[in-house]
Amino acid sequence: MFASLNRSFKAALKQTHVLSGNWRQITQTRACAASSATFHSREDHLELNYGGTEMRFNYVWLRDHCRSESSYNSKTNQRNLDTATIHLNIRPDKTSVEDGQLVLTWPDGHVTKYSLSWLAENSFEAKKQRPVQPRVLWNADIYDKAKVPAAKWEKFMSSGDELKMFLQNYLLYGFALVEDVPPTVEDTQAVTERVSIIRETTYGKMWSLTADFSRGDTAYSTLSLDRHTDTSYFHEPCGIQVFHCIKHVATGGRTLLVDGFYAAEKLRQRSPENFELLSRLPIPHEYVEKTGNHTNHITGIGPVLNIYPWNNEIYMLRYNNSDRTVINTIPHDLVQKWYVAHRELTTEMRRPENELWVKLTPGKVLFIDNWRVMHGRESFTGMRQLCGCYMTRDDVLSAARGFGLLA
Repeated sequence: MFASLNRSFKAALKQTHVLSGNWRQITQTRACAASSATFHSREDHLELNYGGTEMRFNYVWLRDHCRSESSYNSKTNQRNLDTATIHLNIRPDKTSVEDGQLVLTWPDGHVTKYSLSWLAENSFEAKKQRPVQPRVLWNADIYDKAKVPAAKWEKFMSSGDELKMFLQNYLLYGFALVEDVPPTVEDTQAVTERVSIIRETTYGKMWSLTADFSRGDTAYSTLSLDRHTDTSYFHEPCGIQVFHCIKHVATGGRTLLVDGFYAAEKLRQRSPENFELLSRLPIPHEYVEKTGNHTNHITGIGPVLNIYPWNNEIYMLRYNNSDRTVINTIPHDLVQKWYVAHRELTTEMRRPENELWVKLTPGKVLFIDNWRVMHGRESFTGMRQLCGCYMTRDDVLSAARGFGLLA
């Protein structure tokens, strides 16, 4: 996106003084033969044009992000500078561009140096133009044609390349598979921990699920389950859901997967006002359980769609019609509009072409991005035993970044 700047600047410095009110604006320009960087010192910020992109940097921000030894610990990647000590009206006494760097001299004599490429990479203007998480939005046809390979158990447990391929598929499509896993709870735990840390919840670390109603959840039955995300009643819903069908002597019970982000983007294209409503209005979810030794009452509140405010990218879907509780978090004049928006999104989610059906059999472990991909289930008869767990999202993304993947 940003052109590389020639590190040898040869043109002369031009400086102009402009009076406006009670402050003096200084405009400085540097240029080189091959490329140019220009900057203008404004009252409370610096305008920098580099590689054809104009960026604005607040002066407090420029002092706060200084990477000098006294301001920043490069060994721990932590800030040394006490941000609260920076004068909120700070302005550099001197600003220049030298050898591909922006050089700022502050009133106390401290010197801050930034490479222009670092500023371009870390500017708001750059941040809002690129996705935080590159992904492939899919319906059933798109996914089938992609022919995404599953990882293989033995190679997955020993090969970094196989793990990297698995993580890349997970990041792009919101779910990924590992095949040929021994059908035991212990081996399911091992393949999960090969990826990252298991998140222990009220269901324990590893759970085993059959249709015995041992917990206060419809999942512990033979009934069908509509598409949904799990733990919508947590303030931070679990990031990853892991499923492994370790015993299957039954008919039916196929697993349904739907790309919630694909459906949401379709809604945004057709009805941006409904998309905006679902991303703004907070809705409560609740889990109440009194079964055997289990007593739980958990509540979580958040909008159906969560978006990053700087680029409007969706990063989390919270959709569970079963666990949604009394809507008392939005005023009466918006309730009807919310229902209209919710209905339109639900209609998109339920289009047959958006449904991907997967038959989970012993040996096939499914990892689902619970913030993106909804899952459901056909009703079934007979014996069907699943085991699985939840995972911490932050640690899975950290593992992906360790391979150099964008996450």
